[in-house]
Formats: sequence, structure tokens, C-alpha cells
Amino acid sequence: MEIKAVKFRTDGFYSQPFSFGGEEGPDKFDKNIRYRGSLQNYLIDLGSEVILVDTGLPAGTPEESPDENSPAYTGRDICSYMEAFEKLGYRPEQVTAVILTHRHSDHSGELRSFPDAKIYVNADEMSADELQGLSNLVPVSFTDGAYYNFPESAKIRDGIYMIKAKGHTNGNSIVIVENNGLFYMLHGDITYVDEALYENKLSVVYDDLPAARETLDRVREFVRNHPTVYCGTHTPQGYENLEANRVIDLDDPAETIPANIDFGNQKASGKYVCSICGYVYDPAEQDGVAFDDLPDDWKCPRCKQGKDKFNKA
Repeated sequence: MEIKAVKFRTDGFYSQPFSFGGEEGPDKFDKNIRYRGSLQNYLIDLGSEVILVDTGLPAGTPEESPDENSPAYTGRDICSYMEAFEKLGYRPEQVTAVILTHRHSDHSGELRSFPDAKIYVNADEMSADELQGLSNLVPVSFTDGAYYNFPESAKIRDGIYMIKAKGHTNGNSIVIVENNGLFYMLHGDITYVDEALYENKLSVVYDDLPAARETLDRVREFVRNHPTVYCGTHTPQGYENLEANRVIDLDDPAETIPANIDFGNQKASGKYVCSICGYVYDPAEQDGVAFDDLPDDWKCPRCKQGKDKFNKA
């Protein structure tokens, strides 16, 4: 078995208020502290089959152009998700299964590129807009009982488990892969950066705050009691942990490396991109209404986050 990162964006950032402020409020934290950000999903090569955990942003999603007030920035393109997938030496027809952590388009964006694969998705997410029109969805109801301290799980393959982990979205899931005595936790957005795991902080992005707290508590309990390689989507720590087989030690945090920040090098297009789910607001598709002219309480139609989570495209 091999687990690989499918890397498609780099040099992003997530501010401390965004990463830590879910419970205490973002104003309790320093907006000038920014942690490294990136975008990658994961691939499990079993030899006999290839399984993906999430499928990146849709091709053509514009890059963001953040400024000093942006709470989050997904980073600049390395390439598209499908180009990154193919650079690893794979073809779409080799993929037999996709395990979806949650509906947001930075995780579900290229599901349609794998029409021959079974797409395992939490049954609670089946009605999501991002998943409509897909005929190869397999709803998962987590009927295989507890997985250690997680009450609900589904065994996808030997050594590969999908864990119900509500909070970030109401249908959020975790994938845990057992290999060579280690537990690889391939998660969507339990935390955006590993610093939040060490500091026991929730991000400001959630559908259900009490459930998100319960999930993070269970994750921290699990990693304390099992040798776990913690592989996130939004930080290079995710693939760095994977490539080093680095086991999380909550009492000995990995060193924080400052984010590489470059503001204002791109020409704005008039479009805006949600840094949470990838939704693109295009005035040309909205009767010419400029983003700045939307009411202050306007929400992203996909993930219901506020205007402050959008960056210029």
C-alpha cells in the first residue's frame, strides 16, 4: 500500500483568527499571525486498485488575490487537480473508489472525472448541490459500529475506514488508513492547520459548533492513544507529515514555519472566490451586481459563509 498527496495549490495562508476563532471568536486572536496554507488531497494505491480521498477544485477555478485583511487564502495554482493526479502516473479509469470527506468543492470538484468509480459519501450529504447529477454515488450510513473511540464507522476496504465526523459540515467524514502499524488520518477540515490541532482550537467554519467540538475532542483522544500521521487538506503540514511518516505528538508540536505571503501581484477580474468552498461569484452571472454592492449580510450560496471569506479573483 502507498498513500500519496495530490498537490495542486501552494503558498496560501490561514490567519490565526480564522484557524482558532470558532469558539472564542476571531477577535481574540492575532490577525497578523498567518499559518502556511496549500491544497492537496490524497490517493491510496493498493496495487490491485486505486482509491482517492477527495478530488480537488474544479478545473478553471480562478486563483484568489488576497490582501492584508484576508482571513484565508487557498494559494496559487501549481496545476489543476487532474494534472496533479496524472503527474503521479495514474489514469482516471484506474480509480475504483472515491471517499468523499465532505461536499465543499475543494474536496468534490472533480468527482465527474471518475465516472467508473464508486463515490462513497456520507448519506447526510447526498442532497448537496455539489453532488447533483452524479449517478455513481454510494450513500454511507456508518453501520459497521464503533472504530476505537469514534462511535460510527464504515469499513470501505481492509484497513480503510470512513468515520462519521459531523461538525465542519453536517455530513463531514474522516478517512483512517491502517498501514505498517500506523494510522493515517486523511481528513478534510477538522482543522485547517496543525497548529489548531495542537492548541485544541476550532476554525470559524462549521455547520454545527457543538458537533465540531465533539469531533475535535475525539480526534485528539485518538491521536493521543494511537500512532497517527495527521494528513490535512489545507496545509503543507499534511503532506509533510505523510512523506516523513511523522506521528503527531500533542505534547511536542512541530515547529511553525512562517507563511510565505505575496499580496497584490494579480490583476483583479471582478470575480470573487469563496476561500472556504471555492464558489465563484461572477457579476456577469448575477445581473451585473458587483460583489462590493451585495448587502453586508449576504452569504455564500454554497457554504453559507459571509462576504469576509471571499477573495478577489
